[in-house]
Amino acid sequence: MKKITFNSPVILSFAAVSGIVLLISYLTNGWFRDTFFVCYRTSLTDPLFYLRLFTHVLGHMNLTHYTSNMMMFLLLGPMLEEKYGSKRIIEIILIVAVVTGIVQVILFPATGLLGASGIVFAFMILASVTGSEKEGIPVTMLIVMAIYIGQEIYNGVIASDNISQITHIIGGILGAIYGLTMRPRRK
Repeated sequence: MKKITFNSPVILSFAAVSGIVLLISYLTNGWFRDTFFVCYRTSLTDPLFYLRLFTHVLGHMNLTHYTSNMMMFLLLGPMLEEKYGSKRIIEIILIVAVVTGIVQVILFPATGLLGASGIVFAFMILASVTGSEKEGIPVTMLIVMAIYIGQEIYNGVIASDNISQITHIIGGILGAIYGLTMRPRRK
């Protein structure tokens, strides 16, 4: 009989903590989520402002929001964690969180930001580069960026929804930067 392994500690822990945050948020009628896991412009003297720059990626509005993010997160994350290591994945998660949080409070001060979709987009673009050890820009990455980021630009102009397309775009760009800079160099 094969044993079950904890194959991706960062990814699995992130998904579990996000699930716990969602559960506690349901139990507190959204107070927990809104207080600690939604990034929005507030006073720079508010210590929670700085915490939420990082924690907003763990909060989700509802079960549908959580599952849509976690499906891709759990699909791509373990492969990327195995390839790049846990420390690098933590770094990517934190950078995407803080950059998207700062952009949100600067460009959209009247709205809150929550969810892991920026990280998911970073992982999608990063995965399209993974395995490519040749120099140059992989065509797969260009196609994925054209499809997903192009769709987000289109949705940002056309759609009137509660989805932060700028977060998806920034996540994708950060994923491309990481992917292109972490590839092994030709000797």
